[in-house]
Amino acid sequence: MTDTKAMILGCSGLTLTDDEIALYKAERPWGFILFGRNIGDAAQITDLVASMRDAVGRPDAPVLIDQEGGRVQRIRPPLLQSYPNAQALGEIYLRDPAQGLRAAWLMSRLHAFDLMKLGITVDCLPVLDVPVEGASNVIGNRAYGFDPALVAAMGQAAADGLKAGGMLPVMKHIPGHGRGLVDSHHELPVVDVPLDELDAHDFIPFRALNKELMAMSAHLVFTAIDAQRPATTSPVVIDEIIRKRIGFDGLLISDDSSMNALKGTLGERAANIVAGGCDIVLHCNGVMDEMLQVVKEVPVLSGKALERVQAVEAGFPAADGADEIALRDEFNAMLPVA
Repeated sequence: MTDTKAMILGCSGLTLTDDEIALYKAERPWGFILFGRNIGDAAQITDLVASMRDAVGRPDAPVLIDQEGGRVQRIRPPLLQSYPNAQALGEIYLRDPAQGLRAAWLMSRLHAFDLMKLGITVDCLPVLDVPVEGASNVIGNRAYGFDPALVAAMGQAAADGLKAGGMLPVMKHIPGHGRGLVDSHHELPVVDVPLDELDAHDFIPFRALNKELMAMSAHLVFTAIDAQRPATTSPVVIDEIIRKRIGFDGLLISDDSSMNALKGTLGERAANIVAGGCDIVLHCNGVMDEMLQVVKEVPVLSGKALERVQAVEAGFPAADGADEIALRDEFNAMLPVA
């Protein structure tokens, strides 16, 4: 751990290239993330995960994935079942809150059954963003609903389901992406509403879950807080809002540094993410030229970032020993007949 760097990296395909292995060995990222391009069959995923960990010499290096359900589900049929989006679960909650919470917990518990078998230990879930009318569809039906209290309750149930299965959640996108009018994958959203309105709406789910161990930042500008910099690179947003007002003192991971909401070269983006106060720089697309820029700007873990990483590593829970078949049957019975 003494020379591990404050970053999470992806890879380009189904197996590691020699250049990727050499980069990982030399630069020692803290963790890794998988995308659809990295998914073949179960044996291939297990081998890829093992080779990532072998490259850094840490058999417990975190491996992350975005396995939400709906359109953001990196591992799909026939390997894993197709799961509903968060909005569909929120609709169950609106009909019967207890059933909705159970559905959110069950789906996450099933994600844990699915992913832990493959060696994946962290799911970037729950989405705690609260959309508003007119917002970009980049969040859309990935959100549980339009009510911050509903989102908080469902998000907590989802986080708890992952932890019951031995995984850790990453709540996203702190301090809230629900008001973005454009897709931050392509351009920078700017949110121009007063701080008290954000505090009374957008921040509520994150404050409710502020004891969780990990969160992912939002690539959008809040003009009432820092009109010049997106939250991911803003010391003001991170210190005054995320750390103090929301009260989250866990590990703060940037959203993907290759998204076009961020400006500059990949090296400049990584440097700005570190300077802004994120603990971990995330780079997802596996493009070697970009990763070579990122690794030059990311420091070795130290100080508060190291303490937060150590808290995460000590925080992986034991799985609850539940019966997968029974839970899967219970969950599938809650879903509408296709």
